[in-house]
Amino acid sequence: MLSILDLFRIGLGPSSSHTVGPMRIARRFLQEAAKAGKLAGATRIHVELQGSLALTGIGHGTDKAVILGLIGMQPETADPIEAEETFRRIVRDKRIALADGPEIDFNPVKNIEFCTEIVPVLHPNGMVLHLYSGGEAPVYSRTYFSTGGGFIASKQQLEKPAKGDVVPSAKGAPYPFESAKEMIALCKAHGWRVDELVLHNEDARRAREKTLKRLDKIAETMMACIDNGLSHTGILPGGLEVTRRAPGLYQKLKNNPGSNEREELFDWLNVYAMAVNEENAAGGRVVTSPTNGAAGIIPSVIRHYCYENGKLDHAMARRFLTTAGGIGLLYKQRASISGAEMGCQGEVGVACSMAAGGLAAVWGADAESVCVAAEIGMEHNLGLTCDPVGGLVQIPCIERNAFGAVKAANAARLALHGTGQHKVSLDQVIETMRQTGLDMSSKYKETSTGGLAVNVIAC
Repeated sequence: MLSILDLFRIGLGPSSSHTVGPMRIARRFLQEAAKAGKLAGATRIHVELQGSLALTGIGHGTDKAVILGLIGMQPETADPIEAEETFRRIVRDKRIALADGPEIDFNPVKNIEFCTEIVPVLHPNGMVLHLYSGGEAPVYSRTYFSTGGGFIASKQQLEKPAKGDVVPSAKGAPYPFESAKEMIALCKAHGWRVDELVLHNEDARRAREKTLKRLDKIAETMMACIDNGLSHTGILPGGLEVTRRAPGLYQKLKNNPGSNEREELFDWLNVYAMAVNEENAAGGRVVTSPTNGAAGIIPSVIRHYCYENGKLDHAMARRFLTTAGGIGLLYKQRASISGAEMGCQGEVGVACSMAAGGLAAVWGADAESVCVAAEIGMEHNLGLTCDPVGGLVQIPCIERNAFGAVKAANAARLALHGTGQHKVSLDQVIETMRQTGLDMSSKYKETSTGGLAVNVIAC
């Protein structure tokens, strides 16, 4: 039961599934343990990271995210500098004050276990937590999954039978849609754009003013992330010795306006996307769009087309985000936005599709043309693998976001120049992505056991 605001979460890098999700899981576990009356007497806690969380957890900072969640930090409000200092102190002192619970001994090397040999059946991002109270047997245990984009679910939630393969749309939505075909039909029946349809459904959850205010906050956070990425220089953490390139490219573009007009569009989209993903790789504050690994595409396109003279056009940004969110809901409901399930087609591919639809809407496209743009954006990302070198969200992720932004703009242009005889529907391409992801070898789904991850020396 989703809202578009669930797709755009403010959090810390470098990964929504491996950082934001585990942080939320750790906090939720302690809340549930406290409710069960098991937290007050805790003497030890043990965390098992399974599947992709284990295989690429070190590079994604999953252990750090777990620790921050255990002390009660939330992705939406955590300060990156404070988070890093707190993490280092806990590692040094080997003591942790559990949120709403006691302070206990805690050695991350022993109390966080990377179970690389276990790949859960329900979802490849598994996380099991055990709470002890002096004895050898745990007094409270729970299993959770980080399902992509910062979304989390308990084992019980994933085991519940669903309606086919489709996750239902927002509870109480007056105009629910489970496919692009239904979305287009609703827009035609009521004479609405996609963003208008989506907002009517959001109205069932909260006042329109609150939704718009939240959308403005999301857009402003995206723009701030770009600004931070354009100003921060140096080497990205993790051991690959990747140099931040966005600030240097940005200075060249500013100092030589119009020097290469034919390539200038590419350069600006590139620099904005890279700025976001370099910030993400450094653990900065980003917006899942719909994931952290693909967080640069939507902000880049918004910055280039909805921002002028140092100011964001909030009306345009709202239409962009609301339309993109409507497209994103279809992917989340009918397939997945998890790189551990779908490969990078489920992250960069989905973000490219969302951005293409959003930009087409800003340019005045109706629902049908918006869906054509979104389809084109995904069609040319089908089969895209997730094979991060060293388990870090750096190579090829940073450049891949730059390519995704350029593809999104081109997809929107192609859609608006179309003949109205488009042969492939958005629903068909979403189903194709889902089938491709299911068929894809696990080596290419955020495990760093295939592709560039094994053919490029990490350190």
